[in-house]
Amino acid sequence: MLAQAGAVAAESAPVQDVPPPWAFPVDPPGIVQPKDDGTLRHVPDSTVNFTLSQVRDGFLSPDWHPGDHPALPGIVAHGNKPGVMACGYCHRAEGTGGPENASLAGLPAAYIIQQMADFKSGARSSSLPLRAPPKNMMALSKLVTPPEVEEAAAYFSSLKPKPNIRVIESDTAPKTHVHGWHLADLGTGEKEPTGQRVIEFPDDLEQFISRDSRTHFTAYVPPGSIARGQVLATTGDAGRTVQCTICHGPDLRGLGPIPGIAGRSPSYLVRQLYDFQHGARAGLSSVLMKPTVEKLQIEDMIALAAYAASLPP
Repeated sequence: MLAQAGAVAAESAPVQDVPPPWAFPVDPPGIVQPKDDGTLRHVPDSTVNFTLSQVRDGFLSPDWHPGDHPALPGIVAHGNKPGVMACGYCHRAEGTGGPENASLAGLPAAYIIQQMADFKSGARSSSLPLRAPPKNMMALSKLVTPPEVEEAAAYFSSLKPKPNIRVIESDTAPKTHVHGWHLADLGTGEKEPTGQRVIEFPDDLEQFISRDSRTHFTAYVPPGSIARGQVLATTGDAGRTVQCTICHGPDLRGLGPIPGIAGRSPSYLVRQLYDFQHGARAGLSSVLMKPTVEKLQIEDMIALAAYAASLPP
């Protein structure tokens, strides 16, 4: 009986206390950035050009396709020097974001405003605070003004999210390295076991480095993840979790002030589930999320993220 009880306890125990490095990539020390030689950069289907220094400028949102969206508010386009970077620098001009941060396009304005308040109060942090993206958010949230937050939230919530992630179930995935706080394909053609991981990277690294909102991504997940995630999200799997569809809607596109999670980066989704489970996200939404995440194993988080990411946003 004791052995059986121990097995049940182990099955329901939460994931390990060390954040999985594939979900929380950290740039290695000593990276030497290439120098800007003045060459103008280009991306597909755009007549705009920028230098390498410009696409690295945290107070500039490279707008490669200005016809794709309304005019950028000042806080999104340029930020507010010296401490508030342009929102579009990290989250891109159309709010598409990437594996290293959040996609903001189409999120409810009230939700965006609340997240900024949580960053400012310290209620929202990260299980790995040394990562630059959440560290930057926590710092700038204390300097950005309420009108600027409201302006950015109104802009990003007005945008329609675009499908830009391809989810592939496979036992193997391309070998990757960490680049810019996310994974990138080494480009050698070598493969390695996927294991219990999400291996997500931009299809065209240079396009993503240029901060083009039209960049697409591929995410490799373990075989069976999508079907397993659907069971968890729609039924709760006999108490393993709470159905995601109750709050996020039957298609996971959100309900009222609850954000949509369909078509979002699976790496980002795993980080949020992990952060909720370990208390790094303790804002208003954590009350609802606590019973959802408390029994999840890392493979459950992967499955939920794979299923959500496979859906149209």
